[in-house]
Amino acid sequence: MKPEKPNYFDLVYQVVRLIPSGRVTNYGSIAQYLGIKSGARMVGYAMNAAHTMADVPAHRVVNSQGLLTGKEHFETSTKMQELLEKEGVKVVKDKVQNFDKVYWNPDVELAL
Repeated sequence: MKPEKPNYFDLVYQVVRLIPSGRVTNYGSIAQYLGIKSGARMVGYAMNAAHTMADVPAHRVVNSQGLLTGKEHFETSTKMQELLEKEGVKVVKDKVQNFDKVYWNPDVELAL
C-alpha cells in the first residue's frame, strides 16, 4: 500500500509555518520552493483557505511587490496589517515597507 501523498495546501501551510515572526514572503516564492507548476495563484488559493487556521501565519504572505493582497480574507480589512505591525513589519497604504529587508526566501532560508 502506497503512503498517502501530502495535499498541496498542506505543503503550502508547512512552508508558511516556517516564516519567522517579523518577516514576509510572497506567493510565487512559496510556489517556486515547492516546485509547483500551478504557481502563485494556487498558493493564493491555499492562503485564502488558511486565514481561520490559528497555526498558519497567513498574514506573512504578500504579493511580489509587498502588497497586502490577501487582506480581504481576514476578519477585518485591517487585521493583516495589524498582525504584521505587531511583529515589527511596517506597512503603509497596504504595502510592506523595506520589503527587501523583511523578505524571507524559502529557497535560501530552507536550503539544505
